[in-house]
Amino acid sequence: MKLSQITKTYYTGEVPTPVLHDVSLEINKGEFVSIMGPSGAGKSTLLHILGFLDNQTSGNYFFDGKQMIDYSEDEIAQVRNEKLGFVFQSFNLLPRTSVLENVKLPLFYSQTARSKWKDLALRAIESVGLSHRINHDQMQLSGGERQRAAIARALVNSPSVIFADEPTGNLDSKSGADVMKIFQQLNDNGHTVILITHEMDIAKHANRLIHIVDGRVDSDKTKDLSNF
Repeated sequence: MKLSQITKTYYTGEVPTPVLHDVSLEINKGEFVSIMGPSGAGKSTLLHILGFLDNQTSGNYFFDGKQMIDYSEDEIAQVRNEKLGFVFQSFNLLPRTSVLENVKLPLFYSQTARSKWKDLALRAIESVGLSHRINHDQMQLSGGERQRAAIARALVNSPSVIFADEPTGNLDSKSGADVMKIFQQLNDNGHTVILITHEMDIAKHANRLIHIVDGRVDSDKTKDLSNF
């Protein structure tokens, strides 16, 4: 992934609200990156552009060596479904639906044969240690279990990149630590992980920290984050 002079401006009527200013950075395959910054700094907007959830106002975004503007709508949908996984603070699980059915959801929009859906979902659920909860709905799960179910859903199509936007924000410290262990294991297994957080204890799990202030990259460091 490569961003070159990315800007993003939102409009309320004719009133512009600039959010990102000339952001240029490159994220390599297999990295574990934390993006930090104060509220309103543009962290989530940056993640949404990286994840094909929003378009930049200007600048170039390259994914797999191809500019974002050169992807058709169908290709963008395919990239989001097959190559990217998303985990959000609010879990976004379907209510009154079992863990198994929630995790299967991305497969409905994939090219994967229906006969393989259950096995793939069960494998993803097992990878996050939630096999004993496959038939429970979200109201029967703790916050940590809900987030693990959300991670399993993000994993079911074996994406190369996993985006996590404040994934521990609604969790207690123990559940948050358990969830971060899962992200660390995923990175150890070759997944690129891009994490949005405002907590340094969470950011320290990454091997690279990008700090965003007022829509600009204030610092970009790859080293032992215990020194930050």
